[in-house]
Amino acid sequence: MPVGRFIGGIAAVLWRPDQDRYLILRRAATKDFGAGHWETVTGRVDQGEGYIEAVHREVREEIGVEVTIEFIIGVTHFYRGDTPSAENELIGAVFCCTTTDPDAIRLSLEHDAQRWVTAAEAVAEFPERWLGHVIARADLMNRMLPDELRSVMQAEGYAF
Repeated sequence: MPVGRFIGGIAAVLWRPDQDRYLILRRAATKDFGAGHWETVTGRVDQGEGYIEAVHREVREEIGVEVTIEFIIGVTHFYRGDTPSAENELIGAVFCCTTTDPDAIRLSLEHDAQRWVTAAEAVAEFPERWLGHVIARADLMNRMLPDELRSVMQAEGYAF
């Protein structure tokens, strides 16, 4: 494929440390892509915006809370549709986040249900979808990432 356009995207996996659970959201039936599927907060990076700004904006828009980015889980590359093209190619970054008030979460019209699940529940329910894999990796990183490294990443930020 020639050099050209693509969509920048983010996913924010919300972790609730006090319950060791992760937030999943069901896409509303009105959505053009993946209606009825479970996901995390996801969205596009707007023109002139970086990935970090997009995480905070999308979380505010979709669930109405502020978050702290704990770490980057990984990156993704896929096509939003059956036929790969520059118009539906997405390159994204996936972040693990926390919020100080998980009970304040309010869904936008993009989603019609929410659940807090353990990593084991996510893997069991979504074994072949990205959601189970991403939550399993977030859970592993939450357990293995040294506090010192997490502190440095939060203090210095993620953008260079």
